[in-house]
Amino acid sequence: MIEVDVRGFSCPIPVVRTKKAIEDNPGTPVTVLVETAVSKENVSRLAQSRGYSVDVEEVEDGFRIILSPSSK
Repeated sequence: MIEVDVRGFSCPIPVVRTKKAIEDNPGTPVTVLVETAVSKENVSRLAQSRGYSVDVEEVEDGFRIILSPSSK
């Protein structure tokens, strides 16, 4: 699993780095750590548009977003 830690960055950086991780590691689950609800929504929207399922966990310093590729 790939982990992208973009806590401390505001959009569009979380989306850009998540997109790069998805493109560089096709078919691999990606975990993204973000601080804000806006970043959580934007990263989730990107992942869903790429066919990933999204599971969000609230953690102490923000959100952990687990992106799983669809099994087509």
